[in-house]
Amino acid sequence: MDLMKIVEKEIAAEKSFPEFKAGDTITVSYKIKEGNKERIQQFRGVVIQRRGNGVTATFTVRKMSGNIGVERIFPVNSPFIDNIEVNKVGSVRRARIFYFRNLTGKKAKIKEKNINTTKEA
Repeated sequence: MDLMKIVEKEIAAEKSFPEFKAGDTITVSYKIKEGNKERIQQFRGVVIQRRGNGVTATFTVRKMSGNIGVERIFPVNSPFIDNIEVNKVGSVRRARIFYFRNLTGKKAKIKEKNINTTKEA
């Protein structure tokens, strides 16, 4: 086995987050330090891409703040991420939806994937 993989496996703190992919709408709760105070801020948006694997994995979330698009890149293994919540599961055909940056209005809507949650007795 590769020496780097062994070191990464030992260092990595296992956090359990829900599975998500490009097109999903998620809320990321992350810690912000201001002076000696610490607070949790939430960033809700659409996942544009997931990149990397293992310790170096990251994901990019895009949201609209007023008329301006804001993107933020989060490392998956960051100690500042408190919680990730999946709000909607989107149906997209690509793993990286960079074309989403150019869309506005109704075209910028992502279809929600139908998840059958009914239980039949």
